[in-house]
Amino acid sequence: MTQTATDNDATVRIARHVTWVGFWCNAVLGAAKVAAGVIGRSGAMVADGIHSFSDFVTDFIVLVSVTLGRRKANRRYEYGHGKYETMGTLLVAVALVAVGIFLFVEGLEKVIATLHGEDLPKPRMIALWAGLVSIAVKEWLYQYTVRAGRRIGSQVVIANAWHHRSDSLSSIATVLGVAGAMFLGEGCRILDPIAEMLVSVFIAIVGIRTARPALLELLEVSLSHAEEITIREAIASTEGVKAYHHLRTRRNGPMAIVDVHIKVDPYLPVIEAHSIATRVERAISRSLAQQTLVTTHIEPYNGEEPGPDGSVSD
Repeated sequence: MTQTATDNDATVRIARHVTWVGFWCNAVLGAAKVAAGVIGRSGAMVADGIHSFSDFVTDFIVLVSVTLGRRKANRRYEYGHGKYETMGTLLVAVALVAVGIFLFVEGLEKVIATLHGEDLPKPRMIALWAGLVSIAVKEWLYQYTVRAGRRIGSQVVIANAWHHRSDSLSSIATVLGVAGAMFLGEGCRILDPIAEMLVSVFIAIVGIRTARPALLELLEVSLSHAEEITIREAIASTEGVKAYHHLRTRRNGPMAIVDVHIKVDPYLPVIEAHSIATRVERAISRSLAQQTLVTTHIEPYNGEEPGPDGSVSD
């Protein structure tokens, strides 16, 4: 399934638009939460604001990687620029893990200081309100961004959506910590840094889960088992295909790349054999319902006994 230039341009526009929306929301939220944390005497809220500011970096990565990743193939990048998007996804994931580690260490230092007798200040109401507003805005950003990412098939945009969700989770923990420190007495003010530590673990987990598929793609891992079954069914059901082998799959950003050798009647005219190969390519593209690059190699069928899925031994 080959995307037209118009489709590709529309995809980039959508990705840029949702990322810019997130960028400016993060700018306002980051400044507001840091200010509220300072005024409201909440270290957790200051850290939460820093977390929002960290999204500036990932938003920039998304903008660059989507722009480069959707460029057309050329002589230097004959399979397209999809790996830019994959690398962008990995960088977003690394940023998530780094933010999680930073917040955990900061919270741990405060907990240790409290256990050694250091008093934590009682947070003010402004910190609590800032956290509640942040939860609402960041959850809306997550829903808005993840829907756009799924619609255009962009893993880096989806990864950035999870960054918004991680900020929402951070704000939830911050609100709980601030509320506990405000309303449960002086002895419970340690809840503020404890909540900061807990949410940092969730953020790091999201980062690791985001990094895994991007890393596997960079390592040229095959498509999923379910996708390969779909591909095999599409090949075997194509009229004129006697058998096939040497099926190879991988992903390049939003594009699935499939290579396969098909066996046809050795006495067919070249034009008919080529027509069968074209039908195989179209069948695979339709079965995956995504942008694909399929390469078929035609071989003569010599009576080999195909397996249940229509393939023969390589």
